[in-house]
Amino acid sequence: MTATVLAQKPSKNLFFIDGKVGLALCEWLVSEFKQDLGLVVTNSAGPIQECAAAAGVPYITRSAESDTIAAIERLGLNFDFGFLIWWPKIISREVMRIPKKGFINTHPSYLPYNRGKHYNFWALVEEAPFGVSLHFVEEGVDSGDIVAQTAIDYGWEDTGKTLYESAQHAMIELFKSSYPLLRIGRYTRLAQDLSRGSFHLARELEPASQIGLDKTYTARELLNLLRARTFPGYPACWFEDDSGDIYEARIEIRRKQQ
Repeated sequence: MTATVLAQKPSKNLFFIDGKVGLALCEWLVSEFKQDLGLVVTNSAGPIQECAAAAGVPYITRSAESDTIAAIERLGLNFDFGFLIWWPKIISREVMRIPKKGFINTHPSYLPYNRGKHYNFWALVEEAPFGVSLHFVEEGVDSGDIVAQTAIDYGWEDTGKTLYESAQHAMIELFKSSYPLLRIGRYTRLAQDLSRGSFHLARELEPASQIGLDKTYTARELLNLLRARTFPGYPACWFEDDSGDIYEARIEIRRKQQ
């Protein structure tokens, strides 16, 4: 079921921004839609805060939900939309209600597949469709109506690292192409069919990354598991031998030249 929202005049919006994707989009918003930036909320002092400050855009560095609410009340601001741009935390119901038309989240998976955490790992392990999505925020995790998506193809040479990097690039491009329409209310809401998707908690990652030396895997399952946690600089799949020593295992897959 879909619902189309009619266009209307744009107004000030509220932005929660974090990470490299957030910085890239903060810079783009300042360049293209500075008038929309009612308030920028960041997690810490740094480049995003500096971007907002240099542009003369109101900003706060968030340490608690109450800080955000107090700042908005102090500034006397009203917002049309709220946007969570690569925002790593769940917002409270009270904050969720601040924008008149709700919050839209950037989620790096092809919803309804891989809601929650570690989307790049689970996409490979489950051989699920992969991509990035913009969706409305509701009390369920990553379960609100979808307003835009981009699918990302992947193959045997991909790893957790390459999917993570692909998602970052695709999210920047999806937001840039979608925001000019979202800001004036030209979008279609598509309800997610959660019976087709999947959801994972952060705590599932480590147990799922353990290789049982006496466990039976298909070659496909083992290769997918190993490449899903191949991300240099971060922990990999692991196993424990009979002596109790723990080892990590990564993998490299390359197409054979003909």
